[in-house]
Amino acid sequence: MYFDELKSLSIKNDNKIVLLVMDGLGGLPIEEGGPTELEAANTPNMDALAKKSMLGLHQGIRSGITPGSGPAHLGLFGYDPLKYKVGRGVLSALGVDFDLRNSDVAARGNFCTVDENGIIIDRRAGRIGSDVGEPLCKLLNDNVKIPGVEVFVRLVKEYRFLLVIRGEGLRANIAETDPQMVGEKPLAAKALDEASKRAAEVVQEFVMQASAILADKHPANMLVLRGFAEMPDWPTFPDLYGLKSAAIAMYPMYRGVAKLVGMNSFPAAYSYEEEIEMLEKHWEEYDFFFVHIKKTDSYGEDGDFAKKVHEIEKVDALLPRILALDPSVLIITGDHSTPCAMKSHSWHPVPVLLYAKTCRPDNIDRFGERACLGGGLGVRFPAYELMPLAIAHAEKLEKFGA
Repeated sequence: MYFDELKSLSIKNDNKIVLLVMDGLGGLPIEEGGPTELEAANTPNMDALAKKSMLGLHQGIRSGITPGSGPAHLGLFGYDPLKYKVGRGVLSALGVDFDLRNSDVAARGNFCTVDENGIIIDRRAGRIGSDVGEPLCKLLNDNVKIPGVEVFVRLVKEYRFLLVIRGEGLRANIAETDPQMVGEKPLAAKALDEASKRAAEVVQEFVMQASAILADKHPANMLVLRGFAEMPDWPTFPDLYGLKSAAIAMYPMYRGVAKLVGMNSFPAAYSYEEEIEMLEKHWEEYDFFFVHIKKTDSYGEDGDFAKKVHEIEKVDALLPRILALDPSVLIITGDHSTPCAMKSHSWHPVPVLLYAKTCRPDNIDRFGERACLGGGLGVRFPAYELMPLAIAHAEKLEKFGA
Protein backbone atom coordinates (compact mmCIF):
# COMPACT_ATOMS: atom_id res chain seq x y z
CA MET A 1 0.00 0.00 0.00
CA TYR A 2 1.23 3.47 -0.90
CA PHE A 3 1.02 4.91 2.61
CA ASP A 4 3.85 7.43 2.24
CA GLU A 5 2.23 9.02 -0.81
CA LEU A 6 -1.20 9.21 0.80
CA LYS A 7 0.26 10.78 3.91
CA SER A 8 2.14 13.40 1.91
CA LEU A 9 -0.98 14.32 -0.11
CA SER A 10 -3.37 14.51 2.85
CA ILE A 11 -5.18 17.80 3.40
CA LYS A 12 -7.64 18.92 6.06
CA ASN A 13 -11.24 19.92 5.48
CA ASP A 14 -14.58 19.54 7.26
CA ASN A 15 -15.91 16.74 5.05
CA LYS A 16 -16.98 13.59 6.85
CA ILE A 17 -16.78 9.92 5.88
CA VAL A 18 -18.93 7.03 7.14
CA LEU A 19 -17.94 3.39 6.56
CA LEU A 20 -21.01 1.24 7.32
CA VAL A 21 -20.01 -2.43 7.49
CA MET A 22 -22.63 -5.16 7.59
CA ASP A 23 -20.50 -8.10 8.67
CA GLY A 24 -20.68 -11.06 6.29
CA LEU A 25 -22.95 -9.12 3.91
CA GLY A 26 -22.17 -11.10 0.75
CA GLY A 27 -24.30 -14.15 0.10
CA LEU A 28 -25.47 -16.81 -2.33
CA PRO A 29 -28.87 -18.02 -3.54
CA ILE A 30 -30.21 -20.93 -1.54
CA GLU A 31 -32.00 -22.25 -4.61
CA GLU A 32 -30.96 -22.19 -8.25
CA GLY A 33 -31.83 -18.86 -9.86
CA GLY A 34 -32.99 -17.38 -6.57
CA PRO A 35 -31.83 -14.19 -4.85
CA THR A 36 -28.99 -13.74 -2.42
CA GLU A 37 -29.80 -12.49 1.08
CA LEU A 38 -29.10 -8.87 0.06
CA GLU A 39 -31.12 -9.24 -3.14
CA ALA A 40 -34.04 -10.78 -1.24
CA ALA A 41 -34.12 -7.97 1.32
CA ASN A 42 -36.55 -5.06 0.94
CA THR A 43 -34.07 -2.16 0.92
CA PRO A 44 -35.78 0.92 -0.57
CA ASN A 45 -33.31 3.33 1.01
CA MET A 46 -30.17 1.54 -0.17
CA ASP A 47 -31.72 1.09 -3.63
CA ALA A 48 -32.53 4.80 -3.87
CA LEU A 49 -29.00 5.65 -2.79
CA ALA A 50 -27.56 3.20 -5.36
CA LYS A 51 -28.95 5.38 -8.16
CA LYS A 52 -26.70 8.22 -6.96
CA SER A 53 -23.66 6.07 -6.19
CA MET A 54 -20.87 3.92 -7.58
CA LEU A 55 -21.17 0.16 -7.08
CA GLY A 56 -18.83 -2.78 -7.31
CA LEU A 57 -17.56 -5.95 -5.64
CA HIS A 58 -14.42 -5.99 -3.50
CA GLN A 59 -12.36 -8.92 -2.30
CA GLY A 60 -10.85 -8.84 1.15
CA ILE A 61 -7.52 -10.52 0.48
CA ARG A 62 -6.91 -12.11 -2.94
CA SER A 63 -8.94 -14.22 -5.37
CA GLY A 64 -10.09 -17.47 -3.84
CA ILE A 65 -8.88 -16.70 -0.31
CA THR A 66 -11.51 -16.71 2.44
CA PRO A 67 -10.87 -13.85 4.90
CA GLY A 68 -11.13 -13.97 8.65
CA SER A 69 -12.82 -11.01 10.30
CA GLY A 70 -9.59 -9.35 11.43
CA PRO A 71 -7.82 -9.36 8.05
CA ALA A 72 -11.05 -8.43 6.27
CA HIS A 73 -11.50 -5.29 8.38
CA LEU A 74 -7.85 -4.33 8.05
CA GLY A 75 -8.38 -4.41 4.29
CA LEU A 76 -11.35 -2.07 4.60
CA PHE A 77 -9.18 0.29 6.64
CA GLY A 78 -6.59 0.35 3.85
CA TYR A 79 -4.07 -2.15 5.20
CA ASP A 80 -3.08 -5.00 2.87
CA PRO A 81 -3.86 -8.09 4.99
CA LEU A 82 -1.02 -10.06 3.41
CA LYS A 83 1.46 -7.49 4.72
CA TYR A 84 -0.19 -6.46 7.99
CA LYS A 85 -0.96 -9.67 9.87
CA VAL A 86 -2.26 -9.96 13.41
CA GLY A 87 -3.93 -12.76 15.34
CA ARG A 88 -7.42 -12.54 16.72
CA GLY A 89 -6.11 -12.65 20.28
CA VAL A 90 -4.72 -9.11 20.07
CA LEU A 91 -7.97 -7.83 18.58
CA SER A 92 -9.97 -9.45 21.37
CA ALA A 93 -7.67 -7.97 24.02
CA LEU A 94 -7.98 -4.46 22.64
CA GLY A 95 -11.71 -4.89 22.20
CA VAL A 96 -12.24 -5.51 25.93
CA ASP A 97 -9.74 -2.78 26.89
CA PHE A 98 -7.23 -5.25 28.31
CA ASP A 99 -3.86 -3.61 29.04
CA LEU A 100 -1.89 -5.78 26.63
CA ARG A 101 1.90 -5.58 26.90
CA ASN A 102 4.33 -6.09 24.03
CA SER A 103 5.65 -9.32 25.59
CA ASP A 104 2.19 -10.84 26.22
CA VAL A 105 0.72 -13.70 24.21
CA ALA A 106 -3.03 -13.39 23.59
CA ALA A 107 -5.57 -15.80 22.13
CA ARG A 108 -9.27 -15.73 21.38
CA GLY A 109 -11.19 -18.62 22.95
CA ASN A 110 -14.57 -20.27 22.50
CA PHE A 111 -16.38 -22.24 25.16
CA CYS A 112 -17.58 -25.40 23.44
CA THR A 113 -19.44 -28.63 24.18
CA VAL A 114 -17.77 -32.05 24.01
CA ASP A 115 -19.30 -35.49 24.44
CA GLU A 116 -18.16 -38.26 26.81
CA ASN A 117 -15.32 -39.09 24.40
CA GLY A 118 -14.04 -35.52 24.26
CA ILE A 119 -15.35 -34.95 20.74
CA ILE A 120 -16.72 -31.49 19.95
CA ILE A 121 -20.45 -31.52 19.29
CA ASP A 122 -21.01 -27.74 19.46
CA ARG A 123 -18.18 -25.26 18.79
CA ARG A 124 -20.10 -22.42 20.50
CA ALA A 125 -21.65 -24.23 23.48
CA GLY A 126 -25.16 -23.46 22.32
CA ARG A 127 -24.21 -19.77 21.96
CA ILE A 128 -24.40 -19.29 25.73
CA GLY A 129 -25.02 -15.71 26.82
CA SER A 130 -22.61 -13.42 28.61
CA ASP A 131 -24.46 -14.11 31.85
CA VAL A 132 -23.17 -17.70 31.60
CA GLY A 133 -19.78 -16.90 30.06
CA GLU A 134 -18.79 -14.30 32.65
CA PRO A 135 -18.77 -16.61 35.71
CA LEU A 136 -17.00 -19.31 33.71
CA CYS A 137 -14.23 -16.84 32.84
CA LYS A 138 -13.93 -15.84 36.50
CA LEU A 139 -13.77 -19.49 37.53
CA LEU A 140 -10.85 -20.11 35.17
CA ASN A 141 -9.14 -16.82 36.00
CA ASP A 142 -9.22 -17.58 39.72
CA ASN A 143 -8.31 -21.26 39.63
CA VAL A 144 -5.83 -21.94 36.82
CA LYS A 145 -2.34 -21.68 38.31
CA ILE A 146 0.84 -22.14 36.25
CA PRO A 147 4.27 -21.54 37.86
CA GLY A 148 6.33 -18.75 36.35
CA VAL A 149 3.54 -17.06 34.37
CA GLU A 150 0.46 -14.94 34.91
CA VAL A 151 -2.77 -16.15 33.32
CA PHE A 152 -5.66 -13.81 32.52
CA VAL A 153 -9.10 -14.93 31.33
CA ARG A 154 -11.62 -12.26 30.38
CA LEU A 155 -15.07 -12.47 28.83
CA VAL A 156 -15.31 -11.02 25.33
CA LYS A 157 -19.01 -11.64 24.66
CA GLU A 158 -21.34 -14.60 25.03
CA TYR A 159 -19.31 -17.80 24.44
CA ARG A 160 -16.13 -15.92 23.42
CA PHE A 161 -13.31 -15.15 25.83
CA LEU A 162 -9.78 -13.79 25.91
CA LEU A 163 -6.75 -15.68 27.18
CA VAL A 164 -3.53 -13.78 27.91
CA ILE A 165 -0.36 -15.36 29.28
CA ARG A 166 2.41 -13.14 30.65
CA GLY A 167 5.95 -14.09 31.54
CA GLU A 168 9.53 -14.26 30.32
CA GLY A 169 10.41 -15.71 26.93
CA LEU A 170 6.91 -16.20 25.53
CA ARG A 171 6.24 -16.02 21.78
CA ALA A 172 2.98 -16.51 19.94
CA ASN A 173 3.71 -18.79 16.97
CA ILE A 174 1.39 -21.52 18.25
CA ALA A 175 -1.02 -23.77 16.35
CA GLU A 176 -4.71 -23.35 17.10
CA THR A 177 -6.46 -25.87 19.32
CA ASP A 178 -9.75 -25.26 17.50
CA PRO A 179 -10.28 -27.76 14.64
CA GLN A 180 -13.10 -25.43 13.47
CA MET A 181 -15.47 -28.34 12.94
CA VAL A 182 -17.60 -30.64 15.01
CA GLY A 183 -16.84 -34.35 15.22
CA GLU A 184 -13.20 -33.75 16.15
CA LYS A 185 -11.37 -33.48 19.45
CA PRO A 186 -9.69 -30.18 20.39
CA LEU A 187 -6.16 -30.09 19.03
CA ALA A 188 -2.96 -29.83 21.06
CA ALA A 189 -1.28 -26.44 21.39
CA LYS A 190 1.89 -27.00 19.37
CA ALA A 191 4.77 -24.57 18.92
CA LEU A 192 5.42 -23.74 15.27
CA ASP A 193 8.96 -22.58 15.99
CA GLU A 194 11.52 -23.09 18.73
CA ALA A 195 10.98 -19.63 20.23
CA SER A 196 7.32 -20.43 20.94
CA LYS A 197 7.91 -23.77 22.65
CA ARG A 198 7.64 -22.41 26.20
CA ALA A 199 4.40 -20.54 25.46
CA ALA A 200 2.87 -23.61 23.80
CA GLU A 201 3.65 -25.66 26.91
CA VAL A 202 1.95 -23.02 29.07
CA VAL A 203 -1.11 -22.98 26.84
CA GLN A 204 -1.39 -26.76 26.89
CA GLU A 205 -1.18 -26.73 30.69
CA PHE A 206 -3.91 -24.09 30.75
CA VAL A 207 -6.12 -26.26 28.55
CA MET A 208 -5.59 -29.32 30.77
CA GLN A 209 -6.45 -27.45 33.95
CA ALA A 210 -9.41 -25.71 32.29
CA SER A 211 -10.84 -28.99 31.00
CA ALA A 212 -10.89 -30.39 34.54
CA ILE A 213 -12.52 -27.23 35.93
CA LEU A 214 -15.21 -27.18 33.20
CA ALA A 215 -15.88 -30.94 33.11
CA ASP A 216 -19.19 -30.75 35.00
CA LYS A 217 -20.40 -27.53 33.36
CA HIS A 218 -23.01 -27.81 30.64
CA PRO A 219 -23.17 -26.93 27.82
CA ALA A 220 -19.78 -25.17 28.17
CA ASN A 221 -17.72 -28.14 29.35
CA MET A 222 -14.58 -27.45 27.27
CA LEU A 223 -12.80 -24.70 25.34
CA VAL A 224 -10.81 -24.15 22.15
CA LEU A 225 -8.26 -21.45 21.31
CA ARG A 226 -7.15 -19.68 18.14
CA GLY A 227 -5.54 -16.48 16.92
CA PHE A 228 -2.43 -16.56 19.13
CA ALA A 229 -0.72 -13.20 18.71
CA GLU A 230 1.56 -10.49 20.05
CA MET A 231 1.03 -6.73 19.80
CA PRO A 232 2.32 -5.38 16.45
CA ASP A 233 3.89 -1.97 15.73
CA TRP A 234 2.10 -0.46 12.73
CA PRO A 235 1.47 3.00 11.22
CA THR A 236 -1.76 4.39 12.63
CA PHE A 237 -4.94 5.30 10.78
CA PRO A 238 -5.03 8.96 11.94
CA ASP A 239 -1.37 9.46 11.05
CA LEU A 240 -1.72 7.91 7.60
CA TYR A 241 -4.91 9.63 6.52
CA GLY A 242 -5.01 12.72 8.71
CA LEU A 243 -8.45 11.71 9.97
CA LYS A 244 -9.77 11.97 13.49
CA SER A 245 -11.51 8.60 13.55
CA ALA A 246 -14.07 6.77 15.68
CA ALA A 247 -15.39 3.20 15.81
CA ILE A 248 -18.97 2.31 16.75
CA ALA A 249 -19.60 -1.40 17.28
CA MET A 250 -21.52 -3.85 19.43
CA TYR A 251 -18.87 -6.60 19.53
CA PRO A 252 -15.47 -6.17 21.20
CA MET A 253 -13.38 -7.72 18.41
CA TYR A 254 -14.36 -4.98 15.97
CA ARG A 255 -13.65 -2.27 18.51
CA GLY A 256 -10.29 -4.02 18.95
CA VAL A 257 -9.30 -3.97 15.28
CA ALA A 258 -10.24 -0.29 15.11
CA LYS A 259 -8.15 0.51 18.19
CA LEU A 260 -5.24 -1.47 16.72
CA VAL A 261 -5.00 1.05 13.87
CA GLY A 262 -5.45 4.06 16.14
CA MET A 263 -9.16 4.85 16.04
CA ASN A 264 -11.01 6.00 19.11
CA SER A 265 -13.48 3.32 20.16
CA PHE A 266 -16.68 4.15 22.02
CA PRO A 267 -18.14 1.77 24.62
CA ALA A 268 -19.99 -1.16 23.10
CA ALA A 269 -23.48 -0.38 21.83
CA TYR A 270 -26.39 -2.69 22.63
CA SER A 271 -28.52 -2.15 19.51
CA TYR A 272 -28.37 -0.73 16.02
CA GLU A 273 -30.42 2.23 17.20
CA GLU A 274 -27.87 2.97 19.90
CA GLU A 275 -25.09 2.81 17.31
CA ILE A 276 -26.85 5.46 15.22
CA GLU A 277 -27.45 7.55 18.34
CA MET A 278 -23.69 7.47 19.03
CA LEU A 279 -23.03 8.54 15.45
CA GLU A 280 -25.43 11.46 15.79
CA LYS A 281 -24.10 12.49 19.20
CA HIS A 282 -20.45 12.60 18.12
CA TRP A 283 -20.93 13.77 14.54
CA GLU A 284 -19.18 17.11 14.98
CA GLU A 285 -16.17 15.60 16.79
CA TYR A 286 -14.72 13.28 14.12
CA ASP A 287 -13.81 13.14 10.44
CA PHE A 288 -14.31 9.40 9.93
CA PHE A 289 -16.76 6.91 11.45
CA PHE A 290 -16.59 3.13 11.23
CA VAL A 291 -20.03 1.70 12.08
CA HIS A 292 -20.20 -2.07 12.44
CA ILE A 293 -23.26 -4.35 12.16
CA LYS A 294 -22.66 -7.88 13.46
CA LYS A 295 -25.81 -10.00 13.23
CA THR A 296 -25.75 -10.31 9.43
CA ASP A 297 -22.67 -12.49 9.87
CA SER A 298 -24.08 -14.44 12.83
CA TYR A 299 -27.20 -15.46 10.93
CA GLY A 300 -25.10 -16.30 7.88
CA GLU A 301 -23.07 -18.72 10.00
CA ASP A 302 -26.30 -20.15 11.42
CA GLY A 303 -27.63 -20.69 7.90
CA ASP A 304 -30.74 -18.63 8.72
CA PHE A 305 -31.58 -16.92 5.41
CA ALA A 306 -34.74 -15.18 6.65
CA LYS A 307 -33.05 -13.67 9.71
CA LYS A 308 -30.08 -12.42 7.72
CA VAL A 309 -32.49 -10.78 5.27
CA HIS A 310 -34.34 -9.18 8.18
CA GLU A 311 -31.13 -7.75 9.65
CA ILE A 312 -30.28 -6.13 6.32
CA GLU A 313 -33.77 -4.61 6.25
CA LYS A 314 -33.32 -3.25 9.79
CA VAL A 315 -30.14 -1.47 8.70
CA ASP A 316 -31.87 -0.09 5.62
CA ALA A 317 -34.59 1.41 7.82
CA LEU A 318 -31.92 3.34 9.77
CA LEU A 319 -30.17 4.69 6.68
CA PRO A 320 -32.21 7.95 6.51
CA ARG A 321 -30.81 8.96 9.91
CA ILE A 322 -27.26 8.58 8.61
CA LEU A 323 -28.07 10.50 5.43
CA ALA A 324 -29.69 13.26 7.48
CA LEU A 325 -26.24 14.00 8.91
CA ASP A 326 -25.14 14.83 5.36
CA PRO A 327 -21.92 12.81 5.08
CA SER A 328 -19.65 13.77 2.20
CA VAL A 329 -18.88 10.09 1.65
CA LEU A 330 -20.89 7.03 2.72
CA ILE A 331 -19.64 3.54 1.97
CA ILE A 332 -21.96 0.57 2.57
CA THR A 333 -20.39 -2.87 2.33
CA GLY A 334 -19.36 -5.99 4.23
CA ASP A 335 -15.99 -7.23 5.36
CA HIS A 336 -16.48 -10.61 3.68
CA SER A 337 -19.24 -12.90 2.45
CA THR A 338 -21.02 -15.30 4.80
CA PRO A 339 -23.57 -17.12 2.64
CA CYS A 340 -26.33 -18.89 4.55
CA ALA A 341 -26.01 -21.69 2.02
CA MET A 342 -22.47 -22.36 3.29
CA LYS A 343 -22.87 -21.42 6.98
CA SER A 344 -19.36 -19.95 6.96
CA HIS A 345 -17.17 -17.15 5.66
CA SER A 346 -16.41 -17.51 1.96
CA TRP A 347 -14.14 -16.16 -0.76
CA HIS A 348 -16.98 -14.60 -2.78
CA PRO A 349 -16.54 -10.87 -3.60
CA VAL A 350 -18.53 -8.47 -1.44
CA PRO A 351 -21.04 -5.85 -2.63
CA VAL A 352 -19.99 -2.25 -2.05
CA LEU A 353 -21.80 1.05 -2.54
CA LEU A 354 -19.86 4.32 -2.51
CA TYR A 355 -21.99 7.45 -2.29
CA ALA A 356 -20.29 10.83 -2.50
CA LYS A 357 -21.18 14.30 -3.68
CA THR A 358 -18.20 14.00 -6.03
CA CYS A 359 -18.82 10.50 -7.44
CA ARG A 360 -19.89 9.49 -10.94
CA PRO A 361 -23.18 7.64 -10.45
CA ASP A 362 -23.64 4.31 -12.21
CA ASN A 363 -27.43 4.83 -12.47
CA ILE A 364 -27.97 1.30 -11.19
CA ASP A 365 -31.27 1.17 -9.31
CA ARG A 366 -30.55 -1.63 -6.85
CA PHE A 367 -27.94 -2.67 -4.29
CA GLY A 368 -27.22 -6.37 -4.69
CA GLU A 369 -24.57 -8.79 -5.87
CA ARG A 370 -25.72 -9.04 -9.49
CA ALA A 371 -26.41 -5.32 -9.76
CA CYS A 372 -22.91 -4.57 -8.46
CA LEU A 373 -21.41 -6.57 -11.34
CA GLY A 374 -22.18 -3.62 -13.61
CA GLY A 375 -20.88 -0.87 -11.32
CA GLY A 376 -18.08 1.59 -11.94
CA LEU A 377 -15.98 0.44 -9.01
CA GLY A 378 -15.37 -2.83 -10.81
CA VAL A 379 -15.36 -6.47 -9.82
CA ARG A 380 -12.87 -8.06 -7.42
CA PHE A 381 -10.97 -4.85 -6.70
CA PRO A 382 -8.87 -5.03 -3.50
CA ALA A 383 -10.69 -3.93 -0.37
CA TYR A 384 -7.65 -1.87 0.67
CA GLU A 385 -8.33 0.50 -2.25
CA LEU A 386 -11.59 1.69 -0.64
CA MET A 387 -9.95 4.06 1.86
CA PRO A 388 -7.95 5.98 -0.77
CA LEU A 389 -11.17 6.28 -2.80
CA ALA A 390 -13.06 7.49 0.27
CA ILE A 391 -10.59 10.22 1.17
CA ALA A 392 -10.28 11.27 -2.48
CA HIS A 393 -14.06 11.61 -2.82
CA ALA A 394 -14.05 13.60 0.42
CA GLU A 395 -11.56 15.95 -1.30
CA LYS A 396 -8.91 15.24 1.31
CA LEU A 397 -6.06 14.53 -1.14
CA GLU A 398 -4.22 17.19 -3.05
CA LYS A 399 -2.76 16.75 -6.54
CA PHE A 400 0.24 14.48 -7.00
CA GLY A 401 3.11 16.14 -8.85
CA ALA A 402 3.28 19.32 -10.88
